[in-house]
Amino acid sequence: MATHSRSSARRSPHANATKRPTHGCRHRLAIGEDDRKRGIHGYDGAKKIGGRKRHILVDTTGLLLRAIVHAADIKDPASAPLLFSEVMKNFDQIQLVWADMGYRSDALRAWMAENSQWKLEIVKRPSKWGRYPVDVEPEPMPRFTVLARRWVVERTFAWIGRYRRMSKDYEYLIESSETMIYIVMSRLMLRRLARNAAHGVKSPQRMRLKGAARAS
Repeated sequence: MATHSRSSARRSPHANATKRPTHGCRHRLAIGEDDRKRGIHGYDGAKKIGGRKRHILVDTTGLLLRAIVHAADIKDPASAPLLFSEVMKNFDQIQLVWADMGYRSDALRAWMAENSQWKLEIVKRPSKWGRYPVDVEPEPMPRFTVLARRWVVERTFAWIGRYRRMSKDYEYLIESSETMIYIVMSRLMLRRLARNAAHGVKSPQRMRLKGAARAS
């Protein structure tokens, strides 16, 4: 389980459509434009970003189980019960949940102990500090460390971010943002299922079938 912040689409709803950009090149993300956003939004003081957060819960292969979108000013431990309460209704086989360090909270653990039988395990980053004798040189810290199970949900965010509609939060309603996440992951799973289908299967259009023959 993890959260992902997305800033709002930097387009003013009152901007003139015929107005030309003042900068010389156009990037994929808008630059130097008005950052007003209609709909529910907030500011995350920890990540220094405004907009909304995407919370997703995936299985061990990275496929989506549940997703919620809310304002960025809601902290991760406070929004986790919103996600878990929806998952508990449909997935009763879950026993263990991995989460990043943003979900460290005694209140969240108490809520899970009271409302579910799940076990919450926080995936911690390697510590940069430690106690060593004076004559012992500590091992050098690697520049990049793959965290156990953490990369699974981050890979799912990468799958979602490959779609242009999901590169930023362009939606007015949070319900629309959640629906787009489900559409993206449904398309991904359908493409994987189609890989096992026999190649060269002719469609009714290619066979030029019409009428009742095409319907059958």
